[in-house]
Amino acid sequence: MSDKIQISVDASRRTGKLEHRWNYIGYDECNYTHSPGGRALIGKIGSLEKPYYIRAHHMLCTGICHGFYKWGSTNVYREDRDGNPVYDYETIDRIIDIWLQNNCIPFFELGFMPKDLADPREAENGTAYTAGYSSVSEYQVRGWCQPPRDYSKWFDLIYHLAVHLLDRYGLKEIEKWYFEMWNEPDIFYWHGTPEEYCKLFDYTEAALHQAIPSARFGGPATTGTDNPEGNASRFLRTFLAHTRSGVNYYSGKTGTRLDFTSFHTKGGNYRSDALAEKQLPSVRTFLANVETQTRIIREYGYGDLECVLSEADPDGWAAGGRFDNFNLNFRNTEYYASWVMSAFKNLFDLAGKLNMDLRPLTWAFMFEGERCFEGTRSLSTQGIDKAILNLFRIFARLGTQQVAFCCSREKGLPDSEPEIDGWAVCDNENCLQVLVYCHHDDWDRKDSFDLSLNLSNLPMEGRVTVTQYRIDREHSNACTEWERQGKPEWPDDRQRAAILARSGPELLCAPENAEVRDGGTEISLSVPVHSISLLEIRKTAL
Repeated sequence: MSDKIQISVDASRRTGKLEHRWNYIGYDECNYTHSPGGRALIGKIGSLEKPYYIRAHHMLCTGICHGFYKWGSTNVYREDRDGNPVYDYETIDRIIDIWLQNNCIPFFELGFMPKDLADPREAENGTAYTAGYSSVSEYQVRGWCQPPRDYSKWFDLIYHLAVHLLDRYGLKEIEKWYFEMWNEPDIFYWHGTPEEYCKLFDYTEAALHQAIPSARFGGPATTGTDNPEGNASRFLRTFLAHTRSGVNYYSGKTGTRLDFTSFHTKGGNYRSDALAEKQLPSVRTFLANVETQTRIIREYGYGDLECVLSEADPDGWAAGGRFDNFNLNFRNTEYYASWVMSAFKNLFDLAGKLNMDLRPLTWAFMFEGERCFEGTRSLSTQGIDKAILNLFRIFARLGTQQVAFCCSREKGLPDSEPEIDGWAVCDNENCLQVLVYCHHDDWDRKDSFDLSLNLSNLPMEGRVTVTQYRIDREHSNACTEWERQGKPEWPDDRQRAAILARSGPELLCAPENAEVRDGGTEISLSVPVHSISLLEIRKTAL
């Protein structure tokens, strides 16, 4: 045990509003939306708090409309034998209906390229593509990431899709949505040039806003980097320079309307490696990417726009698991939750310093048919909720009026010593909430710390009830119970019942009483590294 650390909370000193800007999730496989596991998880997400925005890849792709790792399709666009467009909205409607029916809102990613629109240009290695991508496998390998062979037909696709959505869901509903252009066009998701991406953006913006002038449209959803001269930074600069003062490819005028900016940030990168060595995600890297990309956004005069980090995660390979690389087991554990807690708290602090509206989107969902605790970046496994989903449940409990929170431990990123930080909120005279987390980027750190929580100027006097929710190795953590059950890949009924019983938020102990005198009280607690505690102090009912 270390020396006792002092945390002071002054409930009378308001420090601003705690905006719940974490209500964004996403996944590659759009067709998981209408799978049994996907529908069940979307129901849980939609019940958390205010509507969650959902972003999915492959919303315009061609295929069999069945989800599997890193692929999905809707068949929204095909051509008949004479080359005439045939629009089919059945699968897109099915996906969006499920989101809306479960208190979620589309973050509609406009991509990728339908098979019959993909440009059959030569491949990078000089070999010719099959004209029209007659091979489904060839389309899935490289056709989906091509520019359109006909920008006018792409314009018509976006326009007709927007008109359909407007007719089906109405303007009041659609004005809540986001429409984002493509995904990570600075890497393999886009086989065109940066200039061709700008052309695609211009045509898309014109078509969307011709149909729905008030629709919220943005991008470019580039990857993150802390290198201001790296490819992602160069692409972002090219794009922002074009939207700010370039010649619009569609209208010929200067500039292009941009309603929000977006880019991605990760804390590390993993590859399939049976002999991998220990490799840790880094909160510092996550934040360095954000600082570099937001500096570019402000440089081009877009710092006042809402900025969505439309993938914001510890790493960049959602579909990989512990059998691909042992390091990815961290996603099953309390570490994933404490890492996200640290990253988001530091991100919110950074947003305040930059005076920017930064909104992180967690790229994690579920995978049908995976082994139990496969290690994919997911919120649940075989319908069993992970510790990370319990973090979002804790987020949902929080109020919005922040009050002063101060920790005697010197603030520092969690790559040196464990970080202890948190929030305090007090929305009314009946309850104070204090969230305290402890995180270190090394998942093998096993320290614990004694804390003294000193509360002053509370709005209640006399006896109060202290309730503490906890995420750690032993609480709100189904993975630990799964390990106790022998790590079954396919749990039997008895094992599954035992694991499910530990998959929701749990109390550290039974609620306790404390006395508030002269507006103050002191609470002692012990926190291990990789833990999150939410204490709720309420006036005891008579």
